[in-house]
Amino acid sequence: MNVKTSTLPKRYHEAVLRWKDVFLPDYDFLLENWDKHFPNDPEFQLCAYRELGMCSEIECGDLKGKPKAQKAGDLLPEQAHHLFGAIRAQASTEFGSIQQHRLTLARAQEEEEQFWILRMMAEELRHGYQMLHLLVEDDWSSVSKESASDLIEDVLSMNTGSHLLGAFNIDFDSFVDNVVFCALIDRVGKYQLAMQKISAYKPMAESMPQMLREEAFHLAAGVVPMRRWVTAAARGETFVTMEVLQKAINKWLPRGLEMFGDERGGGTNVRFGLKPMKNSEAQAQFYQEVEKLVRDLNLRYLRARIADLTHAGSETALDRVLAGETVEGIRCEDLLYVPAMEFFRRRGVPSFRLAGAQGETFATVPEYLQHLVRTLPEAYRASRDFKDYVEALTAVQEGRMTAEQAAGRMPALRRVAGACPCSKSVRWMVDDPVVVSAPQLARPVTGQPVA
Repeated sequence: MNVKTSTLPKRYHEAVLRWKDVFLPDYDFLLENWDKHFPNDPEFQLCAYRELGMCSEIECGDLKGKPKAQKAGDLLPEQAHHLFGAIRAQASTEFGSIQQHRLTLARAQEEEEQFWILRMMAEELRHGYQMLHLLVEDDWSSVSKESASDLIEDVLSMNTGSHLLGAFNIDFDSFVDNVVFCALIDRVGKYQLAMQKISAYKPMAESMPQMLREEAFHLAAGVVPMRRWVTAAARGETFVTMEVLQKAINKWLPRGLEMFGDERGGGTNVRFGLKPMKNSEAQAQFYQEVEKLVRDLNLRYLRARIADLTHAGSETALDRVLAGETVEGIRCEDLLYVPAMEFFRRRGVPSFRLAGAQGETFATVPEYLQHLVRTLPEAYRASRDFKDYVEALTAVQEGRMTAEQAAGRMPALRRVAGACPCSKSVRWMVDDPVVVSAPQLARPVTGQPVA
């Protein structure tokens, strides 16, 4: 494996560091404790990685077999336009994820789980850095009317509520969101990175292997705590119940499905050799993978509830429960399920339908809203995001707006926390060094993060 590392030009690198000081103030604390929590892993570096020696020919689409583009100028105009948008959106999601996770990072009950999320945030910072590196090391003037400085300023000025994908505009309500987000939304990220590994733009393809290695840890930071929680719930602990986990899954899975794009699209990316699958194909594989995750969690729940239950026995018992039997007092409603693909959707083919979490249909908006009361987290229902959704849903169902028009308004892009819509007002890049005052997570005198 031949890996090349590089950094952004000094001005842009320092802009990312200033952003890091504001939104990831525990970065240095993570590095100070890296060997304690991750003794077998190389220490984290904020840089761009490029894996050399990868395939040099386009691997799918109409241009299959032709040399991959080394520069943006070698791409077809429409090809460059699609790729530029994907890189910019990817950068937005990486920085957006950090802004979400920081809200509830200090609420973890276990120090280990908190450090897992903190490491994940640092690696998301590096992923965003990698995308910015792609934007500034090449000349994208053929598809972008912005300078490199303005591109970076624009991405770094985005905040929760103004990112390019809806999943990154939703506030976290508890540490359960941190974990379930990793298990589901980072799983979408894994699919996107794996598809982009064959990109017809060689610098993009070379950027993916290290990101995929790091993304595997992000998934573990979600899946492992969920496994612990269902086992504890089966034994009667009440910290994170199966109902709490189910509602969090219901909150995030619809947003994850939408991250693949409209189910009818994606053919252009395949034709141009930028991805190997259309949106619906990748979305279906992701959904099947979530089904396997949920089945694994249910099997662990059964083995924790029923003494001496073997792995093979738990498979049989689970199928019986899912078929409607009660086994050792365990009913189907005691277990987790994967919400229907049409449930709570605001983009794509099923957007703004009155579709229930388990495939039910509802005749009126009030009936559907009562269903959402039963299936979504209470704290989330008090959010602006949910209010915006309800208003759009009502307008669609009353015929005042089409589903496409409503989807265009979700989320309503807006700057928050006092930043105006003009990215120049943020000014992450400055000519002279400045001192950025950043709030730090409160820590006990032991030097450990707040549990």
